[in-house]
Amino acid sequence: MKSEVSVVVMAAGLGTRMRSRMAKVLHRAGGKSLVEHVLDAASAIAPANRMFVVIGHQAERVRELLEPRGVGFIHQEKQMGTGHAVMCGEGQLTGISKWMVVLNGDGPLLRPETLTALVEFAEARNGGAVMITADLPDPTGYGRVIRDEHGGVVEIVEQKAATPEQLSIKESNTGQYCFRSDLFWKHVPQLVPNQAAGEYYLTDMIGILIRAGLGVEAFKVADASELTGINDRVELARVDAIFRERKARTLMLDGVTIERPETVTVDEQVQVGVDTTIEPFVRLLGETRVGENCRIGAHSILENAEVADGAVVHPFSMIQASSVGREAQVGPYSRIRPASTVGPGAHIGNFVELKNAQVSAGAKAMHLAYLGDCAVGERTNIGAGTITCNFDGVKKHHTGIGNDAFVGSNSTLVAPVEVEDESYIAAGSVITERVPTGSLALGRARQVVKEGWATARSEKRHE
Repeated sequence: MKSEVSVVVMAAGLGTRMRSRMAKVLHRAGGKSLVEHVLDAASAIAPANRMFVVIGHQAERVRELLEPRGVGFIHQEKQMGTGHAVMCGEGQLTGISKWMVVLNGDGPLLRPETLTALVEFAEARNGGAVMITADLPDPTGYGRVIRDEHGGVVEIVEQKAATPEQLSIKESNTGQYCFRSDLFWKHVPQLVPNQAAGEYYLTDMIGILIRAGLGVEAFKVADASELTGINDRVELARVDAIFRERKARTLMLDGVTIERPETVTVDEQVQVGVDTTIEPFVRLLGETRVGENCRIGAHSILENAEVADGAVVHPFSMIQASSVGREAQVGPYSRIRPASTVGPGAHIGNFVELKNAQVSAGAKAMHLAYLGDCAVGERTNIGAGTITCNFDGVKKHHTGIGNDAFVGSNSTLVAPVEVEDESYIAAGSVITERVPTGSLALGRARQVVKEGWATARSEKRHE
């Protein structure tokens, strides 16, 4: 099938009702942009090199997002209607496939199974075109599909031209089609601009094919919500909620416990293992992968994170582009910034921040520490208030802390510096030089006590 189908995705418009400076198809629902969802569905019927995205408004931003997929692009410099959009790609589209499927870039709920069935339906009928239709609860504004006694499409009557009887018809044209490619390009010269708008409409191509005696069929989708197009942010939020509900349901059926699933946000591409528990108001975003028998605490946010089996992320923690090892614990109120690793069995406690830090197996930083651009060895203990001073105002520098070391509370490690295995840093020290293996390092001023000083000062203030 993939060698017989090409796909054109309409993504050139501004989408004025979104009231946004960003192109409509770039808005996100369910963790992906609208147009990405459409391309994902279309991958069921065509390979990337036979998918083409029509770009116009913010063309470079759309191209930048989608180019890694290997799709082609059709540039519609001036938006002159849906027919014109496809005509702009004539040089790229002619002769490359038997069928040409045209989809809307703002319809993210369209399922791969539906597109597969559409192409199979078109193959069975082998006519000039198949249009995707649905019985809409409120078809206002849509063209009504008029069928003959055999179920073939006779015409599409637009809202303004419809009779009262025709307006009672629920089946509507959704503006998505499967054309016989050779017949489309043979008859496309007959497509003329609408007199009122000056635009070329694909809907008119349906009429051209019917008048030419070529069969046009309607492929009715049972669930009309699948064809929902996004026009404003209210609809965007509604569709996003549908994606979230679908994902939560899938995870729960696959053996994941989700407490209050209506509060949880999980992107479509996220993976979660069996017997893991997700507490309320968790957000699992991007390419996050969570293993088996984990617990993700309430209000935690994981983005492009990897959490191994048996790990616990306590509430109100944030992990970005980092990994957490088996049986490790993070939080509550921890922040794991990008390029960090928390080793197996390690503990990162409340109000600890990691940035580009590698914390090895069994190490602990239980509270109130900042560890940036550093490596912490196995079983090492980092005391409360410890910081690695990694930035000199110009460059970042590395701190190395060995295995089985003990860093006392409120220690300041001024990078670049090495603290070797089994060494001990006294609390309150400022460390600027290498600490050899098995050593004790103290880097603090000697305490001076002036007895009676505070009393004398107080008496003087009250004279």
